[in-house]
Amino acid sequence: MSRFKDLQKNLFGGTTSNARQLGMIFALVAIVLLFQYLTDGLTLSSANMIQVVSQYSYILILAIGMLMVIVAGHIDLSVGSVAAFVGIVVAKLMADQQIHWFLALLIGLGVGALIGAWQGFWVAYVGVPAFIVTLAGMLIFRGANQYVGRSQTISVPEGFQQIGGGYLPEVGPATNYNNLTLLLGLAVCVAVVYREWQLRRTRHQMQADAGPVWVSILRVAVLLAVIIFATLRFAGGRVGTSFPISGIILGVLVLVYSFYTRNTAAGRHIYAVGGNSRAAELSGVKLQRVNFVVMMNMGILAALAGMIFVARSRASGPQDGLSWELDAIAAVFIGGAAVSGGLGTISGSIVGGLVMAVLNNGLLLEGVQSDRVQIIKGLVLLLAVALDVYNKRQGRFSIIGSITKGFRGSGPSAPAGTGPAQQVKTPVAG
Repeated sequence: MSRFKDLQKNLFGGTTSNARQLGMIFALVAIVLLFQYLTDGLTLSSANMIQVVSQYSYILILAIGMLMVIVAGHIDLSVGSVAAFVGIVVAKLMADQQIHWFLALLIGLGVGALIGAWQGFWVAYVGVPAFIVTLAGMLIFRGANQYVGRSQTISVPEGFQQIGGGYLPEVGPATNYNNLTLLLGLAVCVAVVYREWQLRRTRHQMQADAGPVWVSILRVAVLLAVIIFATLRFAGGRVGTSFPISGIILGVLVLVYSFYTRNTAAGRHIYAVGGNSRAAELSGVKLQRVNFVVMMNMGILAALAGMIFVARSRASGPQDGLSWELDAIAAVFIGGAAVSGGLGTISGSIVGGLVMAVLNNGLLLEGVQSDRVQIIKGLVLLLAVALDVYNKRQGRFSIIGSITKGFRGSGPSAPAGTGPAQQVKTPVAG
């Protein structure tokens, strides 16, 4: 058993975040293989993989922002309405004022930042709970969407459509594959190899155990096999399609926000506030600033997601954004975030979003009606969290439980014989 645990630690990493995401990754692989069998190979076909990335990228973008909000201990119910409002404003600017689509895009991001700052002000500086602020925002901006658009559908120009419905263009010599997509896949492969080499080098410099070389080779080989398979699928679709532009935007956001949350003091402050806001404030964390920033950031990403959806749909309408907040919240919680805040990762939320996306896509390919799809998605969310809570209570492997245990174990241990009832909490002067 100990050898198996050592192998698991070497293959998947010994950090608590990796342990938390491992179960969801296995679940994602199992769901993909199940629907690949049930749909006779349609799930992993080029056309369907391109469709999944293009269709669900805006939900995954919302999940990035929602993860930071939930980690800070809040919730945002307004993201769907904000996305719809920004979408109609940008469409109106391009249709009525003849504003260039790129300038309209920047204006849309600015409107999203203003909305996020407005809601962040009430949460951070007035002290109104985020649930109430964003519930009000959901009503306000849904009504504003219908007021501005007069409940009409407004088309957007072709240039704007590329950010949501475009693909990497065809360049270079004519082949059966999209050359830029092949180059993108090659770049990702090089990044994976370099990262593994850098991690081993860092561990050696710190005189830490880097694990056997063959384990690193095996881990890299598995990742490269998945990347190469996906690259050939995306590059080998029908003529005129390749990797979606919206997928490129999502990938850049994942890299940027993963670095921000892991490697910057401001990112760590978000986790500190969500874990224990009082202790974080006493440690010098600017509590109001953190709450303000996460809410404003959510407004910007909601605006971006709304514009990508409008671009993909080629028009903005009154029904845009309905229930988006529920999908984003579900992705974050399925990805392992804690309801109480303080725990969660960008990559985990993306995996959770992909679980929901593949499940939704596979059920639709099987011809399941949309009402039943919603029921199944709700049950999956409930069972995923309930199973994790049950395993934690039983002392078995728990995604959230492994995280909290890891954090508890990182601090000083209690004296021997001191139980929970015997520990005395010393009040801190504030």
